[in-house]
Amino acid sequence: MPFINTKYSGDIAPEQENNIKAALGEAVSIIGKSENWLMVGFEPNCTLYFKGEKSEKLAFVDVSLYGSASDSAYEKFTAAVCKILADNLGVPSDNVYVKYSPTAHWGWNGGNF
Repeated sequence: MPFINTKYSGDIAPEQENNIKAALGEAVSIIGKSENWLMVGFEPNCTLYFKGEKSEKLAFVDVSLYGSASDSAYEKFTAAVCKILADNLGVPSDNVYVKYSPTAHWGWNGGNF
């Protein structure tokens, strides 16, 4: 049950959203999850500053997941996320933060896992 939310400093065209969503759906297996339970969100045109500067090519990716993954899986997934954003939005990897929020409590369909 991951939720991957991307804040991006520029526009995201519908085709780009779809491509990113599809690529994340494949990559999520790296952290032991399935696209069948993946929810993806996009927040384009966010005001983001990094190193004191406002840039048109910045992204913050928040990965919330039920349970956790290994350190090496997180490392590989971060690399995949950075590549996906570089390929689809032109965001340099050094302008991407990825935050992981594993949790033991996750609700769905009126109950909890």
